[in-house]
Amino acid sequence: MTRSWVSVARERLGRWVRGRKHGLDLPLGVFRRRIATGIGAVLLGLVALLFAKAGDWAQHLFAQGVARWPYAPLLVSPAIFACITWATMRWVPQARGSGIPQVIAASRTPERSSLGPLVSLRTALAKIAMTVVMLFAGASVGREGPTVQVSAAIMIAVHRLLRVPITAGVLIAGGAAGVAAAFNTPLAGVAFAIEELASAYEQRVAVLVMAAVMISGLVSLGIAGDYVYFGTMRQTLPILSVLLICPVAGVVGGVSGGLFSRIVLAFGAPKHRWLVRLRSRPVLFSAGCGLVVAVVGITSGGALWGTGYDATRHLVEGGAGSLWFGPGKAIATLATTLSGTPGGIFAPSLAVGAGIGHLVAAAFPNDPGGAVVTLGMVAYFVGVVRAPLTAVIIITETTASRGMILPLFATALIADAVSAVISPERLYHGLSRAFVEPARDPVTDRT
Repeated sequence: MTRSWVSVARERLGRWVRGRKHGLDLPLGVFRRRIATGIGAVLLGLVALLFAKAGDWAQHLFAQGVARWPYAPLLVSPAIFACITWATMRWVPQARGSGIPQVIAASRTPERSSLGPLVSLRTALAKIAMTVVMLFAGASVGREGPTVQVSAAIMIAVHRLLRVPITAGVLIAGGAAGVAAAFNTPLAGVAFAIEELASAYEQRVAVLVMAAVMISGLVSLGIAGDYVYFGTMRQTLPILSVLLICPVAGVVGGVSGGLFSRIVLAFGAPKHRWLVRLRSRPVLFSAGCGLVVAVVGITSGGALWGTGYDATRHLVEGGAGSLWFGPGKAIATLATTLSGTPGGIFAPSLAVGAGIGHLVAAAFPNDPGGAVVTLGMVAYFVGVVRAPLTAVIIITETTASRGMILPLFATALIADAVSAVISPERLYHGLSRAFVEPARDPVTDRT
């Protein structure tokens, strides 16, 4: 029997009333959520670009200072490391490390975390400022991990302003869009959300993530242009070389990356007496880490300071370089990571991987160096973060090496298996526990 127009109107009015009451269940709530996601994505895209400019400016100033006073880092770097560690512990402990563990922890209790300092705008501003200062000190840090935390904070702030309920999807979308904006790699942002940020990846979250990534990516593309982060690498490898080099690169990268992850996790939750003793004087220890970074930077002629972007791009494009770059960059990155200061390891890990690839390429002189370098990058990055899909997409998008996608996947899977043996616990998820159940005196939770 056909319903009368009165009953239909009454049903639609009831739906509208329930929509006003329950927010996101009906079109009005959906519209507000989409507006909040769009505004948040635009804002975080702009902030990510400004963050990148500030980081480049800090590294440029540091390089100018070193050119004028070559040994100044022996004093400046330890002093800044110590000051930033003290300030972080004193005022914004949630800003330490990279920021990705914080977002993972916050996504487990999104409504409660949105009201606290873990992903607040205050923490985000401190994160940006302190990461830039660390780059001015020559620290081996990246801005990609911090951008994830900053982007999640921006997305939450916009949603709260528009009175949209905070869910895990809001945090995941913000973090994923941050990766996309930082690297200019939209697909990597989606993959990162699946592999690292989302424990349960639902369809509604997928739509939210893709919308945020698309909008932030368009902002980055419109302002910064269609650039390739690490340069263009068009070389490929013949099948015989793939069968020989992929296992070598995968094992070397998986072992070295797994060791890095295991050391950082062990230092974050020390069980040995000597580690506890080191952590008992965090400011002094951080100054020592700064001295290590200063020394290795001076011995390398400055190549090991900062993100390592220029040296990585040079190796990816087939340029020559020192065989010391990979091991030296790993030492500088580990020292910076253990110092407990804000900053990420995305870009430095890719730089270390490029150095490892350069070492592997020396054993295969008849094969294209740039192609082998990309295999080293994906192997070491996977060894550290255990996210093979994200790693392959990041390398493919940042080097335009689409002809290498199958060798990259093969190397990534080998590195992931090797790293899992050395460090069974994944780095970011292990570090996130310090923010879910904070320790009394946490010193390092970096990515």
